[in-house]
Amino acid sequence: MRRKSLLFVSAALLLIIVGAVGCDTLSPPSSVSQARSPVSGIFNQQSTGIWVSGEGKVSVVPDVAILSLGVQVQSGSVAEAQNHAATTMTAVVAELGNFGVAEKDIKTSQFSIAPLRRWSDKDGREILIGYQVTNTVIAKVRKIGDTGAIIDATARAGGDYIVINSVSFTVDEPSAYYDQARKLAMADARTRAEQLANLGKVKLGRPSYINETGAYMPVARDFYAAAAIPAPTPISAGEMEISLSVQVVYGIE
Repeated sequence: MRRKSLLFVSAALLLIIVGAVGCDTLSPPSSVSQARSPVSGIFNQQSTGIWVSGEGKVSVVPDVAILSLGVQVQSGSVAEAQNHAATTMTAVVAELGNFGVAEKDIKTSQFSIAPLRRWSDKDGREILIGYQVTNTVIAKVRKIGDTGAIIDATARAGGDYIVINSVSFTVDEPSAYYDQARKLAMADARTRAEQLANLGKVKLGRPSYINETGAYMPVARDFYAAAAIPAPTPISAGEMEISLSVQVVYGIE
């Protein structure tokens, strides 16, 4: 019996030892795993180079105005509010067409019908007093010089129902300007890297990593109240700045 017990204990210990060795074989050290990882390989390359950021900026004159305008009508019934809103909005859109704004450049951005209520101290609750219809469009004005005249004309057509939310300015085809900004950003990154290489007394190598981190084109805006605007309305597009940033890692030779 004693011999059998000793054999059983020895076999159990042997299995535990083999299992421990097997676990070590299947789980390599974390440092080895990281060394074989493609992502860590990229960062290892970057850490041995010169990492810089570059920025490119291009000043441009906007060639498109974006108008947000429409009508807001309040009435005692939904039907009456809808009718006044539809009639007035048709006149507003017609004025946009008179200035050559194409149908494809006019898009409805909001349409809503909402009840209007007020608190009644007598009844101790809110009571319905009417309905409000709001209809707003976004219009792209390609003849940017007509912007002020369009605001005046639509304000007259809309009368007391007109709502002119804002006018903003942008560039219709910005891709060429982004190309310019990208070239400037890369040149800026190169200049910075060369300066660092000279200060570190090393020779600058080729880029091993390039990343475009952001492109920005601000939109200039002016805001107007929901009221008739006296003519003439002065509008100036001014200038805007398109900017783009890159990150570049250069090797060291």
